[in-house]
Amino acid sequence: SRYSTLYEYHFIKEQMSWDAARAYCRENHTDLAKVFDLTDMTRLQDSAQSQTEAWIGLYNITGGDNRRWHWSLPGEEYTENKTCWRAGQPNDYSANPENCVMTGDTWEDYPCSDKFQFICYDGENMWTLICFFTSVTWTQAQNYCRQHHTDLASGLNQIYSEKFKNLQNSKASKVNLWIGLFRDSWRWSDGSNFSFRYWDMDSFNDGLNNRKCATTLLERSGRWSSAGCDQRKPFFCYDDKLILIRENKTWEEALNYCRQKHHDLVSISNSEEQRWVQERAKNASTPFVWLGLRYSCSLGLWFWVSDKLVCYERWASGGKTEDFNMSAAMTTGGQHEWVSQRENETFNFICIKH
Repeated sequence: SRYSTLYEYHFIKEQMSWDAARAYCRENHTDLAKVFDLTDMTRLQDSAQSQTEAWIGLYNITGGDNRRWHWSLPGEEYTENKTCWRAGQPNDYSANPENCVMTGDTWEDYPCSDKFQFICYDGENMWTLICFFTSVTWTQAQNYCRQHHTDLASGLNQIYSEKFKNLQNSKASKVNLWIGLFRDSWRWSDGSNFSFRYWDMDSFNDGLNNRKCATTLLERSGRWSSAGCDQRKPFFCYDDKLILIRENKTWEEALNYCRQKHHDLVSISNSEEQRWVQERAKNASTPFVWLGLRYSCSLGLWFWVSDKLVCYERWASGGKTEDFNMSAAMTTGGQHEWVSQRENETFNFICIKH
């Protein structure tokens, strides 16, 4: 199933202010709900017991320069890259905040309500970029791309692919296109840097400063709005089943530790679980974290200690060595891919809780 066993959502019917809801979730679960992508939104709605408006764990830190750049595509990390911006950009030049990005051959920030043509990324069709010659606002472009393709083009290797260059060169005059880069001052309650936003543009107004807490409108397909944090509403918590152990142990020691103190060493069976684990791996103190994946010489195959079949794989190229005493670890930086490591190496590791 595409639903992960690594975390779950809980709908709490009792009405509370956002702060009280957060305190409740932290005491009884992990925190107020966070959402990584549309799959999570479906799960969140499935766990609701009413069609109402409910708090989620997103809040706005207005004032000062609290805005952060994000890519629209979930899981794509933004790293500061000065070379992409036109000189003097981003500059917030107009009367409205310039929180969205347009590219010709370099990037410029523009108000998200301006209208440009746009470029989508399509993950189903092997990394296709598709250009649309209708001028729309940034959010309309994002909605269109998510509905018909995957998302707005996000990440340097999508935007600077050969396809994109050819597209620009084939036009008589340079085309200005929205790309999937935006900034805002919204943060997740548990500190995650998830970039996914799902605003209902009819009811959301980022300029209304007293509305600093986010809600999900269950009767409007779960889209998000904002409200005054002291209003009382039902809310969503989430339970995280993962725990990063920042102790250095061999693979066997890590397995025994997880089984004694928690449930097991983590196994990963789809891309949702992969990115949930990699969020946790980022905080490790070693360059790798052990996973519950081991090579059996006698059987000549890799197997998860949880007895799950290996259906999903995320090996680094050249990272898979099939040999005696080899187990899999995830890199804690970069692409978070899997690599074989000798079992007597010592790393941090991730357990799954009961």
